[in-house]
Amino acid sequence: MTSGQMRRSASKGCDESQHAVADALWESRHLVVSEVLAENGSDVSLSLLACCISVFSIIKEDKQWIKLFVCLGLTNKSLDDQRTEPEIPGLKLANPAVLPAPQKADANLGEYPELSPQPPKPPHVRRGPSNLQNKPPWRDVRLKTRHDTSKVVEEPVQADKEEKTEKSLHNSPAEVLSKVLFPFAVPITERQVAVIEAFRHAWKGYKDFAWGHDELKPLSKSYSEWFGLGLTLIDALDTMWILGLKEEFEEARKWVANDLVFDKNVDVNLFESTIRILGGLLSTYHLSGDSLFLEKAKDIGNRLMPAFKTPSKIPYSDVNIGRGTAHPPRWTSDSTVAEVTSIQLEFRELSRLTGDEKFQKAVDEVMKHVHTLSGKNDGLVPMFINTNSGQFTHLGVYTLGARADSYYEYLLKQWIQGGKKENELLEDYMRAIEGVKKHLLQRSQPKKLTFVGELAHGHFSAKMDHLVCFLPGTLALGAHNGLTADHMKLAEALIETCYQMYAQVETGLSPEIVHFNLHAQKGHKDVEIKPADRHNLLRPETVESLFYMYRFTGDKKYQDWGWEILQNFNKYTRVPTGGYTSINNVQNPSNPEPRDKMESFFLGETLKYMFLLFSDDIDLINLDKYVFNTEAHPLPIWVPA
Repeated sequence: MTSGQMRRSASKGCDESQHAVADALWESRHLVVSEVLAENGSDVSLSLLACCISVFSIIKEDKQWIKLFVCLGLTNKSLDDQRTEPEIPGLKLANPAVLPAPQKADANLGEYPELSPQPPKPPHVRRGPSNLQNKPPWRDVRLKTRHDTSKVVEEPVQADKEEKTEKSLHNSPAEVLSKVLFPFAVPITERQVAVIEAFRHAWKGYKDFAWGHDELKPLSKSYSEWFGLGLTLIDALDTMWILGLKEEFEEARKWVANDLVFDKNVDVNLFESTIRILGGLLSTYHLSGDSLFLEKAKDIGNRLMPAFKTPSKIPYSDVNIGRGTAHPPRWTSDSTVAEVTSIQLEFRELSRLTGDEKFQKAVDEVMKHVHTLSGKNDGLVPMFINTNSGQFTHLGVYTLGARADSYYEYLLKQWIQGGKKENELLEDYMRAIEGVKKHLLQRSQPKKLTFVGELAHGHFSAKMDHLVCFLPGTLALGAHNGLTADHMKLAEALIETCYQMYAQVETGLSPEIVHFNLHAQKGHKDVEIKPADRHNLLRPETVESLFYMYRFTGDKKYQDWGWEILQNFNKYTRVPTGGYTSINNVQNPSNPEPRDKMESFFLGETLKYMFLLFSDDIDLINLDKYVFNTEAHPLPIWVPA
């Protein structure tokens, strides 16, 4: 009997459930098998599965071999007669940068000697090794988990169903199967698998109806163009790497290699193209080590440089990347403060990688100039700055929402990126947070939620953009890096507020803007929503902050809140034929009024932060080695040569 006949003969003896396992293994052999095992009530014989190791190279290429070994290896009784809820084996995904530990800041902090940063506080578990080799996510990498593997973890499967217990699988049959058939894999949680499924569903819509274009219109099964540069694809590259989606990543890489061309007559927004395209390419280069992405990053970086050719060195908002010209918007000579001060992480990193100082010099000049400007209010900055005069305009209006938000984020993150040495950045950040406390913090009624409002010419407004929900994560990141402990206390209060912006809404999804009640009124919630503000764009900021809060505290309520949000995205924004859509009305569960648009940041940020939130692997984008740009693209923290 030939080997082929033996395999086919053995597979004929499989029962229905064993065929299901084998088929699942073949179709999803780089993802999950233990889930199928659990569903079919099957376990694994150690002695029979052991022989799989020697023929793994055959098994992975031949479905009949899989059938044979599954049929031989499956029994109907557990080896230890103890049923467990299996974790689902997956792929080790991202790789910490090969970088030594960052150095402490200089002792001299100018006006803030009392703010001398302490060494990063140790997390509530033992950290992994300081350096790990940078490898592709589908290769052998050791897993560092936050909790002891014997600890029982509460894991609700649906937001509206009671929780079930997810137990350790030490020597369980499902774990043995995953180790034998997938010897390079590490376990991921069921919630992470749900994120992978959501990403694949979104990616299916993009691939089927919008491939190579900027954004998917999932309802009309078409696409929209902004710059004509494949924004969704580039934004999603490092997400696919982190999620371990090898086939999708390789297909996207081919598009970048063959079809991504920047030599075209098109105007692009400096800020958006920097954080999405330049940031995405740099991040993917660092995670994958593939020089293709660095070459593309250098190309777009050079093409964006004409934006800085202004009288004040404050860059124009728009650049024609084919003609090499730049200009402000048609209606004003102003740029927004957030946009000109939130491109620094990317251009600084491009200089570090290429050795060309022009990129960093251009963006550093912007920060030094803003540092000296008048018109601030206890560290809070106006929303606009003039490209001719270099002065703030529209004075007297202060917000942490649109047009100013990421200025504050990048003050801290540049300081971290540069090894905590640039003390002007730290001074401006600390002064700004004190300004927030003094002028913008209030508490709502009836739940007394702490929120960040706005100030317009001395008048306080209880308006808070969803965008402001970046702040709890940023505060927590600063506290982790040795800043004052009351920043973490404020972060804990604000993330509760951001969660309530979801929980107090009929669909469980936050609107773009809320107004808080400052006075108790019978029958009124803390959150009020105006008709013009009740849309949801699949934004990431709350999930982003939940990730930071869980990573630094280990409090599982943050994972549970994120799980609720994911379930509601699936319930109200998922399009059956592929993709997710923003919606117009978060207050109407029966008709949320889909807008027919999937923003690129849903794949680039929202689902990425979801996946990281549900992970207990502290080396899955280690926050002592990487800093995220404002589009969730991780860049390495620098250290002295």
